[in-house]
Amino acid sequence: MKTLYLDCGMGAAGDMLTAALLELWPDQDAFLAEMNGLGIPDICMEKETVTKCGILGTHISVKVKGMEEDEHMHDHSLKDGHDEPHSHHHHSGMHEIEHIISHLQLTEKVKQDILAVYELIAEAESSVHGVSVTDVHFHEVGTMDAIADITAVCLLMNYIAPDEVIVSPVHVGSGHVRCAHGILPVPAPATAYILKDIPVYGGSISGELCTPTGAALLKYFATRFGEMPMMRVSSIGYGMGKKDFEKANCVRAMLGETKRQEDRMIELSCNVDDMTAEDIGFAMERLFEGGALEVYTVPIGMKKSRPGILLRVMCTEQKREEITELIFRHTTTIGIREAVVRRYVLDRKLDTVETPYGQVRCKISSGYGVKKSKYEYEDISRIAREKGIGMEEVRRLLHEL
Repeated sequence: MKTLYLDCGMGAAGDMLTAALLELWPDQDAFLAEMNGLGIPDICMEKETVTKCGILGTHISVKVKGMEEDEHMHDHSLKDGHDEPHSHHHHSGMHEIEHIISHLQLTEKVKQDILAVYELIAEAESSVHGVSVTDVHFHEVGTMDAIADITAVCLLMNYIAPDEVIVSPVHVGSGHVRCAHGILPVPAPATAYILKDIPVYGGSISGELCTPTGAALLKYFATRFGEMPMMRVSSIGYGMGKKDFEKANCVRAMLGETKRQEDRMIELSCNVDDMTAEDIGFAMERLFEGGALEVYTVPIGMKKSRPGILLRVMCTEQKREEITELIFRHTTTIGIREAVVRRYVLDRKLDTVETPYGQVRCKISSGYGVKKSKYEYEDISRIAREKGIGMEEVRRLLHEL
């Protein structure tokens, strides 16, 4: 499985993520030429090689009408947008952002990704400032260079096309930051809102390490947040910020292969000896409807020499509470046991094959050095009924095609 791991031990900003992903791309100059030809008004994206704490990496700068946007957050600190703004500085609303994006020479998928990232930021600004999403005016993230950063990350993510994106816990920094609204605590309120339900931490480094743009990009593209998985790394990218700290100010992107993810599952089980077969069957149906991945029974011997049933249910951690409630509701048990297990699964896809007998679906499973295929029961049984032959004969006919 192609896996992208983003190490955000020094936070994340749009330009840093762009630079880290760009280092993973084989033709960086061609990508920059494409970015500069998209039609984002008056922008020119450039790269330079820099060193932080002895580590070589890439820094991305975006010039608007030949000048860098000092008001933007490239160096991890928001400047006050109303102190001597450049003449080309403009605070855009969601409608203006949508208008700009709609005219870019991009696929619809990339355009949707860009707007989805902006919607995360708009929702945060709306909540923090108490205005409707349509009335939100983006300050630092509404500038042309911010649009360029978000566009670049979305485009690179679509080009690299990882199967999963794992992001480390995010270092947000500490202290206070000056922005267009005044002096605010770190993380800035909009950043804190976007990072809800995401593992974050502060520290001794004073400054804003994670910007709203960086937070929104991470939240949108992350499959999950956590530690680096066991992976065979093929390429590494370092995206550098402008400021120098005692630690290397960079986002590190690592692209490689992982084995099919080991699913962390919850196994819930209980013993019953006073339910009819019909009642157990009904309970199993309700559990599957409630999101259980597996439900099965095992005959067991219980106390007082009574024959009983072991009911075992497997579900995701997110479904634990719901499945537990269903077990208590639909069985006679008064106690449930829980175990945390790992489940290994093959990649699965469903292909449709055109045959002389009509369309037949075939489930193909692969991974761990094996490949298996199996025709769907419903299609096999349909052909068997229509032809008046046995199921095995249908399988033989299909294998001969």
